[in-house]
Amino acid sequence: MRFMSISSGSSGNCIFVGSDTTSLLLDCGISLKRIEQGLKNAELSGKDIDGILITHEHIDHIKSLGVIARRYNIPIYATYGTIDGILTTKSLGTFDYNLFQPIYNDSSFMIGDISVSANPVSHDAGDPVCYSFVNDNKKVGVATDLGVYDDMIIDFLSESDILLVEANHDVRMLEVGPYPYPLKQRILSDKGHLSNENGGRLIRELLNDHIRYIALGHLSEKNNYSELAYETVKQELSDNTYSDDVRDFGLCVASREECSELVEI
Repeated sequence: MRFMSISSGSSGNCIFVGSDTTSLLLDCGISLKRIEQGLKNAELSGKDIDGILITHEHIDHIKSLGVIARRYNIPIYATYGTIDGILTTKSLGTFDYNLFQPIYNDSSFMIGDISVSANPVSHDAGDPVCYSFVNDNKKVGVATDLGVYDDMIIDFLSESDILLVEANHDVRMLEVGPYPYPLKQRILSDKGHLSNENGGRLIRELLNDHIRYIALGHLSEKNNYSELAYETVKQELSDNTYSDDVRDFGLCVASREECSELVEI
């Protein structure tokens, strides 16, 4: 399996996941130019992408979906509720809606040689999901944009070799920050976003003896910063069963401006 965060943050999200023969994008909430620049790091272009998976219809996850669809005619996998939301997003323009491959929020399916599974998450969107990807007994799990997690999420993401988990905000920064009160309440709600602490607690539940890489994703531009997210999660992972040093898990922060390293397992 191959994994690379092209961009992750409150302003835009796009992740590459692939095998030796199949290449996928998870969300496309940044410009096509930036996506193509990121794919070059994996020696790929838009023409090599076999499918686009959408978590939900918020613009920071679908910004360039229209232009990508028009240029490359890539199949688009999303839940029925998410597709309904995409179709009402006028900024995407029109494209061939036959590209949509509707899925259910508890489904598993194959794209090339990668087994893809979807699982519902708690977020203020039509029918949002998180995804996992399996090839050759290696698993990638990605979970952002969820206000809470439960045993179903833990079970869904368990035994991952690579993880990207939301660490959206520091609660204290959010509480005293510039956002209006209703937006603060939305973010803190069960249909909002995971804080640094809660992201760390979820990761702790998912640690195993073969995990190779853990990225903290979807950081808020106004209510978080990389060093704080890293140190908070590091503290949540202290005294775990597997290692005293989070570097053994490959813990890092996914950037909104730059691609992560291309991880291959």
